Amino acid sequence: MKKRIISIVLACAVLISAATVFAGCKKKTNPSKITFVLDWAPNTNHTGLYVAQENGYFKEAGLDVEIVQPAEDAAEAMVGTGQAQFGVSFQDSLIPTIAGDNKMPVTAVAALLQHNTSGIISRKGEGMDSPKGLEGKKYATWDLPIEKATLQQVVEKDGGDFSKVQLIPSNVTDEVSALQSKQVDAIWIFYGWAGIATEVAGLATDYFAFKDIDPVFDYYTPVVIGNTDWMSAHPEEAKKFLTALRKGYEFAVDDPDGAAEILLKAAPELDNGDLVKKSQQYLSAQYKAEVTRWGYIDPARWNRFYNWINENKLFDVEIPENTGFTNDYLPE
Repeated sequence: MKKRIISIVLACAVLISAATVFAGCKKKTNPSKITFVLDWAPNTNHTGLYVAQENGYFKEAGLDVEIVQPAEDAAEAMVGTGQAQFGVSFQDSLIPTIAGDNKMPVTAVAALLQHNTSGIISRKGEGMDSPKGLEGKKYATWDLPIEKATLQQVVEKDGGDFSKVQLIPSNVTDEVSALQSKQVDAIWIFYGWAGIATEVAGLATDYFAFKDIDPVFDYYTPVVIGNTDWMSAHPEEAKKFLTALRKGYEFAVDDPDGAAEILLKAAPELDNGDLVKKSQQYLSAQYKAEVTRWGYIDPARWNRFYNWINENKLFDVEIPENTGFTNDYLPE
């Protein structure tokens, strides 16, 4: 009887030891590697990404995330060719990637901002507080079809003559100095960065947002894009990534100053802390705006913009409805 008890005790010890080893092995499982490519240099559009990295949200989800900047290849090309699993793009810039002969396996999976915060900024009091006021003024253009069609529509909707707008090639790298020097009169900007920069610099300006002139221009910019094939093969990793990313952006919504400090630590080249913090405070109200589900893309708004592209024949093929986006990987 004594020998049997000893045998049972030894057997249990072996089982416990094996279970401990197995549990230890599970804990040492290698995290899934994900590369995320920015659209440009780090800025407050990206803060939630850096918060998720710094606060360990990706690590907690079993992910090893590397954040890179695009080199010669744009973010869309890097994601489409599998060099990165996720990245940042814009609904208007995505068109050649998701439609036409050269389309790639790329899908928008989350809205980083719920509304288009871009518009036209000018020196205050010079009559450009509405689109019609651009008549006879120097506008810095990138000479892009969608850009010029957008500007033409808002000017004409305001009763102006678009042919009277002076389109000059844009070489603007600093909106504040370009306006102060009168190099240009009007510039297309994203208010959350360049507009805040004019406030920080003490430059008085007028500004109108495109979405306020015509709701068709309330499209999604910027967005998170993902490699469609990779996400189809790794749906759980994709969902874990976006869940962790949501936590990063919700932290930035709740604590913009703390989030700004994290961004400044991750990107010390952003040496204007006042600009970063004020931009962060502005964008904290834009990341989710009125929606309760972070990242949600409204199909009606997405389709409305692409239908406008189709109607104005701004792309060489028609873009079918519901092309290029999904909410399927978003956390509830």
